[in-house]
Amino acid sequence: MTKIIRYSIMWLLVATFAFTAQAQKFGYTNSQAILMEMPDVQRADAKLEALQKQLQKKGQQMLEDYQTKRADLERRYQEGTLSQVQADAEMKTMMAEEQKIMKYEQDMMAQLASKREELIKPILENVQKAIDDVAAEQGFQYIFDTSTGVLLYAKPEDDITPAVKTKLGM
Repeated sequence: MTKIIRYSIMWLLVATFAFTAQAQKFGYTNSQAILMEMPDVQRADAKLEALQKQLQKKGQQMLEDYQTKRADLERRYQEGTLSQVQADAEMKTMMAEEQKIMKYEQDMMAQLASKREELIKPILENVQKAIDDVAAEQGFQYIFDTSTGVLLYAKPEDDITPAVKTKLGM
């Protein structure tokens, strides 16, 4: 009798699991492909490139000024117009300028990263909202992103990328 009850419970669990598995709907999209085609991303990239060129130009000017001063210091030292004490003092100044240039490069990279995040964050939020909307409209419980390499198999009819692009007005 206990075996019959045990088997009945087991079959009930298997049937419940099978029903639950069939009720779930999975889909996938390629967020990188969507982002690459978005005009907003292209505009953000253009702004970042312009900022990078501006910052690099300033950094290049700082480097050229440093190199000119360094060459002048070496020339004056070779000519004997500077004493060892004066040369040492100016070398300390030059080392401080080197540190300033290196700090500027680090700050430049941080500023570019911050600006990129500032420009891209609203775009990513917009794409996520479109994915959420399409998933809700089409009854998907789970959406995978093929650009992350996590998806092992997918039927082409479960790809919601075209619907997300439509939702984004692309």
